[in-house]
Amino acid sequence: MMAKIVLQAVTQDHLDAGIAIHCDPETNRFNPFGAPTPERFELALRDWVAHWEAHGFGYWAVSLVQEPQHVVGFGGVMDTTIGTQMGLNLYFRLSPTAWGKGIGSAIADAGLHKAFVERQRDAVLGLVRPKNLPSRKTLEKAGLRMIGRTDDVPGQEQSLIYQITAQEYAQKNHP
Repeated sequence: MMAKIVLQAVTQDHLDAGIAIHCDPETNRFNPFGAPTPERFELALRDWVAHWEAHGFGYWAVSLVQEPQHVVGFGGVMDTTIGTQMGLNLYFRLSPTAWGKGIGSAIADAGLHKAFVERQRDAVLGLVRPKNLPSRKTLEKAGLRMIGRTDDVPGQEQSLIYQITAQEYAQKNHP
């Protein structure tokens, strides 16, 4: 069963929730750099807000319908470069209390709808660490397939690049 979520454009008002989720070592257990500092996350949030202002879409602050004021995660699609490819990145990061409830899948579905139905984009990418099996499973459930690797963290195992094209999305959702 798909989680029922509320999606809000990220704003600076989401800073505290973002720090709580993104700077938690548990949510970064697959991140070779570890959890970001609150200052580093604040810079990322500024970029996310700027993307919304420039493009009218981007990463969302995510809450559950039954608790719309309580942010349980962040995610969506935003323009970025992955490896050598520029495109939309499908992203999600959730509070550990939100894991295993279908929230990541709901974010992925909403992000793909935004990319392909509303924005008419050609493809969506996802970047994931090889050992992050829960995120890989979520990407695969959403229809993304691994298309390559990128050496984005020197001295570490290469990250995996996943992709779904507009044609693949249309076939999956309108067979």
